[in-house]
Amino acid sequence: MPSSPLPRQVSIRETGLRDGLQSIARVVPTAAKLEWVCDAYAAGQREIEVGSFVPPRLLPQLADTADVLAFARTLPGLKASVLVPNFKGAERAMDCEAEFMLLPLSASHAHSLANQRKTPDEVVQDFARIREARDARGSKTLIEVGISTAFGCTIQGRVDPAEVVRLVKAVLDAGADAVSLADTVGYADPAMVRSLFELVLPVAGDKLNCGHFHDTRGMGMANVYAALELGISRFDACLGGIGGCPHAPGASGNVATEDLAYMLASMGIETGQDFDALLELRKKVANWLEGESLHGTLWRAGLPKTMKQEQPA
Repeated sequence: MPSSPLPRQVSIRETGLRDGLQSIARVVPTAAKLEWVCDAYAAGQREIEVGSFVPPRLLPQLADTADVLAFARTLPGLKASVLVPNFKGAERAMDCEAEFMLLPLSASHAHSLANQRKTPDEVVQDFARIREARDARGSKTLIEVGISTAFGCTIQGRVDPAEVVRLVKAVLDAGADAVSLADTVGYADPAMVRSLFELVLPVAGDKLNCGHFHDTRGMGMANVYAALELGISRFDACLGGIGGCPHAPGASGNVATEDLAYMLASMGIETGQDFDALLELRKKVANWLEGESLHGTLWRAGLPKTMKQEQPA
């Protein structure tokens, strides 16, 4: 498949409030999370994953997701999404009128058992029930299925690309509104990204609309570029490069939001992000997470004098 012209606009979904905080034991106060959402919105972010409807005993860091979602829904034009691991979580997402609910589906059999205590096919069956319930109640919450460990797994090792394609087809046949591919443990390289997306795109078409990459081995930004070349125009990222899956040993370091926004803007691709505002928010996050490791490079190097900062739309 030949490269497509690079997208003129790219959406960055901020996942720090969920994917970032789930891997950090510290519980950030709800007031700070609301400030995070407010400042992110002011910086031009228009899609934020605000939390996850998981049992508080498992992830007390995200126990206030309903409150954060309620606040996010008051901001005009902001798409607030939540991760839901099961049917009960999906019901809560619909009750709270989330814009998107993201259902994780691991392409790794071993990771699926560790993360959700179910096989991938059992998770697909759960998804079908969730879709039926969503339609029955007339909910407007869109369903995105995130195919995790799509490029490999620290528990299982190699993940067969054919299995990824099979699972994508299964959830689309069951009625998913969108699918995304995730390099949960940072195993991917640009050639792997190109190869897998080329396999999935003919099956999913424009419903494959998001890439989720970790910078665990320094490949995150290069992997984003490989997906960009195939026309993907929506990516997950975490402010400060925090995050990782608690049930995937070695998973760490999401692509840093501020670095991704800089790379795209430097190439003339619109994101609507204000770098100064993002870096000020990063300082706040670093304070709320004092002692935790944050990543990224733009905060240290700053913008080059040769680049005029993109102004948010």
